[in-house]
Amino acid sequence: MALITSQSKHPLLNQITTVHCAIPRLNRTVIGLGSFTNNVKTIKVCNFDSNPRKFTLQNHNFITYNNNKKPITIANAAFSSETLVPPEQEQEEQGPLKNQRRILLSDVIVERERNVLFGRKWNSLDVGTAGVVLAMHVLSLFAPFQFNFHALCVALALYVVTGLFGITLSFHRNLSHRSFKLPKWLEYTFAYCGVLALQGNPIDWVSTHRYHHQFCDSERDPHSPTEGFWFSHMSWLFDTNSIIERCGETNNVGDLEKQSFYRFIRSSYIVHPLALGALLYAIGGFPFLVWGMGVRIVWVYHITWLVNSACHVWGNQAWNTKDLSRNNWWVALLAFGEGWHNNHHAFEYSARHGLEWWQLDMTWYVVRFLQAIGLATDVKLPSQSHKQKMAFN
Repeated sequence: MALITSQSKHPLLNQITTVHCAIPRLNRTVIGLGSFTNNVKTIKVCNFDSNPRKFTLQNHNFITYNNNKKPITIANAAFSSETLVPPEQEQEEQGPLKNQRRILLSDVIVERERNVLFGRKWNSLDVGTAGVVLAMHVLSLFAPFQFNFHALCVALALYVVTGLFGITLSFHRNLSHRSFKLPKWLEYTFAYCGVLALQGNPIDWVSTHRYHHQFCDSERDPHSPTEGFWFSHMSWLFDTNSIIERCGETNNVGDLEKQSFYRFIRSSYIVHPLALGALLYAIGGFPFLVWGMGVRIVWVYHITWLVNSACHVWGNQAWNTKDLSRNNWWVALLAFGEGWHNNHHAFEYSARHGLEWWQLDMTWYVVRFLQAIGLATDVKLPSQSHKQKMAFN
């Protein structure tokens, strides 16, 4: 068996090296072609009993392989050689890949840092989304100067109404995962509470969340901390084309698009939070607007976003979900039980996220109450066999 290269007798083909190959046996040398440039050819020479080596050939080169296990001969060539190492070994020797870093107090590695604020073209929806988020943060800065007890009570009440009834119970557990069923009048009421949280209309919110579960912590995840903590926390919101590029159009919410109520809310979405703001101002003036809209919306914003960021970075994993989801107790306290995020990723359909008795889950307690009075039906919980399947072995 031989690998032979020879120069062509035709003058026009003099610059080209021709390779004839046969199937190698063990303990033989195998020559593979590497990259080719103008007059430089890189050839990898692999011996099954030793480290592979790479030769760089220049000018008019040809190689002969000797059958009697003698070293190969390279004629009329100037070459240099170096030992090749496997990619993983090379990475160990050189350290982590460039731009990779570990998130503070976590074992999560930022594999591909993504900066959406600079170096790209913003569309009108990006600008509008960033403008709303910025406006709410600026409005909340007036809070110390506009404080009164009634304004604080309004903020706390709306925190429960929009955060618990609207986002965690309606948008998340009821609409996104269909963890239980409600009468339509009550389903629409809770969904309207979510609209007042100023986090988007139900159709878009649910679509993004379903894509998150479908592509969790992969390159197609709409918001994974592997692209940076702040990207997963909030900056992903300002690149609206990114979700379409990663996941496609919102074709995973056909169940909501069939209903005229959700189509109406999508087409008139921004009117409803503005109407609430006008109502608050009419009742209690600027303090009610600052606390009932600015402070409350920013508070619910960051609590919701912490589920996407902190609950994929800090905490523990009770179940083998093969993603970065974590159970985080302090996020669970702030987000009405949503912080038991590894539980949720293990059993997406479950209406209960705090599966242990000590895992406080306010949203589940409300669902359980609605079930007790006959308003919540088909309430889904993880089976024992599913728990055994998802457990770490």
